Amino acid sequence: MDKSIKLQRTQSVLKQLIPEALSSMNDVMLRGVCVIDVDCTRGKYDATVYIDPVLYDADEKKYILEHLQKASRSVQNYCMQMEGWYRCPNLHFKFDDSLKKQNDMDALFEQVAKELHKGEKS
Repeated sequence: MDKSIKLQRTQSVLKQLIPEALSSMNDVMLRGVCVIDVDCTRGKYDATVYIDPVLYDADEKKYILEHLQKASRSVQNYCMQMEGWYRCPNLHFKFDDSLKKQNDMDALFEQVAKELHKGEKS
């Protein structure tokens, strides 16, 4: 089902404001975090914030997630202040591995296609 215009607008605003809020943090690691997408639940009580995982190793990812969770209240306050909202969705941060999964699938299909092509030649 299509998401409402208000929900899409909220997601779009959060996608813009969250990086702004993070860029003003004291933590250098959090300042460089790239927000890929924001997905709000229907009632706008919760929002999953998808982060680009490309630049980070496992330890850095763990550090970032822990510190983002600690900073989520101040990020929410920033969003409320900037938009004049009385409430902001609870933010849940998550690394977006969908691109990696897609690349793995593409490589697998390419490998299968090569093997099928070899079988046709024999």
